[in-house]
Amino acid sequence: MEDNKNKGNDSTEENENKTAIGDDFEGIIKSGSVVAKNSRETIHCLSIIGQVEGHYLLGESQKATKYEHIIPLLVAIEESEEIDGLLIVLNTMGGDVEAGLAIAEMIASMSKPTVSIVLGGGHSIGVPLAVAAKRSFIVPSATMTIHPVRINGLVVGVPQTFRYFESMQKRIINFIVEHSGASAEKLNELMMRPDEIATDVGSIVDGNEAVDIGIIDRVGGLSDALEELRNMIKEISKK
Repeated sequence: MEDNKNKGNDSTEENENKTAIGDDFEGIIKSGSVVAKNSRETIHCLSIIGQVEGHYLLGESQKATKYEHIIPLLVAIEESEEIDGLLIVLNTMGGDVEAGLAIAEMIASMSKPTVSIVLGGGHSIGVPLAVAAKRSFIVPSATMTIHPVRINGLVVGVPQTFRYFESMQKRIINFIVEHSGASAEKLNELMMRPDEIATDVGSIVDGNEAVDIGIIDRVGGLSDALEELRNMIKEISKK
């Protein structure tokens, strides 16, 4: 009887947590997101961590952000009357280019206030994801890797393959330029540096360098990002 009673209490607490967080409790836990609500506003915090998983499943031992989870979640946030703004926390090594760009385009096209903050790293396709928000932050110790598009698996050695890589790279550069203060010339220079990364080409920039280049808006931490997001929400509420 005692075990059943304890089990009932645990179930009650879990149901209360579900109600506090939202109806899609399981989906929130799996996607690494949470809703933070106070007397002033309601902010949805979404984390993009590990590797962005696209059309192919990654190994079970790898941390991954699944784009099929993130995209409908972004739609729900955009349509929700209860959510005032979105905070995107990034610590990603990159991943599937098309999946990453799809998420970035979704974030960039949202009407609600969006702020991103890079913690640890925002590498490869993580760069477009960071700049997709209306305001972007990076902590001083974080880094961002900027390199040319690469692919795993079978590669056909024909001119069409090179043109495809070149086209994909232009899409990434154009997106970053459109949503940040960086120039295409500077991004191309960073991508093609032969002496920055061992056995590879590209560049690794820290938080201050990312801001100096114009990729990220400001160096700052969590409180700075939240303050900026709250200010953006207040500006909208005045209109």
